[in-house]
Amino acid sequence: MSFSENNKILEVKNLKTYFYTDDGIVKAVDGVSFDLEIGETLGIVGETGSGKSVTALSILKLIPHPIGKIVDGEIIFEGKNLLKMNKTKLQNFRGNRISMIFQDPMTSLNPVYTISNQIIESIVTHRKLSRKEARKECLKLLEMVGIPEAKKRLNSYPYEFSGGMRQRVMIAMAIANSPSILIADEPTTALDVTIQAQILELMNELKKKTKSSIIIITHDLGVVAKYAKRVMVMYAGKPVEFSAVDDIYYKPLHPYTIGLMGSITRLDREQKERLTPIEGLPPSLIDLPKGCVFRNRCKFAVADCRKKYPPLVEIEEDHLVACHRAGEFLEGSLDRI
Repeated sequence: MSFSENNKILEVKNLKTYFYTDDGIVKAVDGVSFDLEIGETLGIVGETGSGKSVTALSILKLIPHPIGKIVDGEIIFEGKNLLKMNKTKLQNFRGNRISMIFQDPMTSLNPVYTISNQIIESIVTHRKLSRKEARKECLKLLEMVGIPEAKKRLNSYPYEFSGGMRQRVMIAMAIANSPSILIADEPTTALDVTIQAQILELMNELKKKTKSSIIIITHDLGVVAKYAKRVMVMYAGKPVEFSAVDDIYYKPLHPYTIGLMGSITRLDREQKERLTPIEGLPPSLIDLPKGCVFRNRCKFAVADCRKKYPPLVEIEEDHLVACHRAGEFLEGSLDRI
């Protein structure tokens, strides 16, 4: 069955990305598998250091060498394994078929080039347009993402823009070639709440216009609730739960996801209910504990959790969980509180 028939544009299978340091091997991504449907917004959530950003960078093979290496797995885009592509072919995909909005637009934009030069470079690299034609396209893109007086700002440098405007420039660059997949890595980091909402709405509108799929990586569960169709929860480099967004919020089956839901303010929760933060810290990715990597922070841990890591299995339709006790949560025999 081809990707168009099964509606999957991207499949990540058993992805493992390690970093080889003087202190040991950092297993930043250790067995991540997921798929992305055409036109879907997929959310990837988890604490800092859970492997979210490294997963995104691995899709585009942007892992720094020689310290980092993709040691196993497949990344299938439209039936082709990106990990087996040579450098030239892969460059044709980056910024063209798959684009990425990075966390910090100030460090992602080159400070010595105007924003128009940087966007035009992306256009002429992947499309058969002259620089004059590309400049017109650049102006349209800046207007599309809401840059005020866009024509006057074409020759401006990144430092002349606010954080929110720089992020809009990054989005314009990312969508310049109408990519099939847009990866947004913490796209609203360091922006105030009002600008965050504007950026997210902009991305959502652009997705509808370009019919692209989006992977949004964030620690903000509110963002995921509003914009994502499905959610993958990551912890210590591994996926621990993967399901439709409603199931993640109203029927979480992994203790880590349950802890995340209990630590955020929600409108459907009684005011008298206190937030319950997850105690402890994530483990070192160099020296992971035997068994379940979350067990030292989990109040539901049992003997099996110390012996072996639970596989990610389908507990119910389209709801995958990596927990020895997920079935008990599903049956209601374990109290989530």
